[in-house]
Amino acid sequence: MFYELRRYQTRPGRRDEWVRYMEDVIIPFQTSMGMTVTASFIDEEDQDGYLWIRRFGDEAQREELYAAVYQSERWQGEISPVVDDLLIPEESVVTRVAPTPQSPLR
Repeated sequence: MFYELRRYQTRPGRRDEWVRYMEDVIIPFQTSMGMTVTASFIDEEDQDGYLWIRRFGDEAQREELYAAVYQSERWQGEISPVVDDLLIPEESVVTRVAPTPQSPLR
């Protein structure tokens, strides 16, 4: 099992709009496709920063879920254009992490 820590930078002043879109559209859509979203955060030290965490059982599951979500007509035609409008994509950072043996997230 592993997690993705995803850090995004919203376009200046648009974080509240991004959070609403994440919570109303993206997270429900991704979870309906089988993704496990474990957390969603705003960065208290960066007014345009946002972080979220997803969990995967293994690499095969991640690949399957990525294909289901990101190759879907809904993602490509409806969601992706909004994401591109609200985020600065080149500033996104995805870190893959695995919990330590005693981590409560195991």
